[in-house]
Amino acid sequence: RITQFQVKTGDEVGKALAKFRKDNGKKMSGLILDLRNNPGGVLQSAVQVADHFLTKGLIVYTKGRIANSELRFSADPADASEGVPLVVLINGGSASASEIVAGALQDQKRGILMGTDTFGKGSVQTVLPLNNDRALKITTALYYTPNGRSIQAQGINPDIVVRRAKVTNEADGENYKEADLMGHLGNGNGGADKPTVKSGAAAKARPQDDDFQLSQALSLLKGLSITRGN
Repeated sequence: RITQFQVKTGDEVGKALAKFRKDNGKKMSGLILDLRNNPGGVLQSAVQVADHFLTKGLIVYTKGRIANSELRFSADPADASEGVPLVVLINGGSASASEIVAGALQDQKRGILMGTDTFGKGSVQTVLPLNNDRALKITTALYYTPNGRSIQAQGINPDIVVRRAKVTNEADGENYKEADLMGHLGNGNGGADKPTVKSGAAAKARPQDDDFQLSQALSLLKGLSITRGN
């Protein structure tokens, strides 16, 4: 999860990917990039993060009326993610740099975006110094995704809409099986009975237990892993 794009975020994501590969001992079967409620931050860090998952093509470009306001950022051939199946979580709190990353991965068909529409902040501000320690901030350009979509006031739409929802788990022991009933018939083939397993201790809480969007992202990755034979 990236909560904000700071100066070292790109390097930190690169180190995290390397650690995942080392700890896993083999190629990862899936990865979730959580950009929910990420307000943005440093443009260069967003470009670096997107570049970790891309091997070619445009990441983002700016276009404006003022000279020298047009910039283009492209991906490096290196693939730090090794093409791992990717799901990107976004919501209305994902803005600016988060939308740049999400838009690039979506346009390049590198990952599946899941969640809700992003905030829609895709403008470039320039600060012009004035007298008496004052300055004027003006909008000089707009951010565009690789396919030419303006982020400003439009945002990025997810590939799969998943809204927040409350996750409820059935308590252990509420559901009973045939093998739990007194006097039940045997298997007939000599197989051992399999009654409901009752645990005295509560199961360890997992992040997805109270996060419906994360739970759906995990389910999607599991499905992709099965269909791709990973």
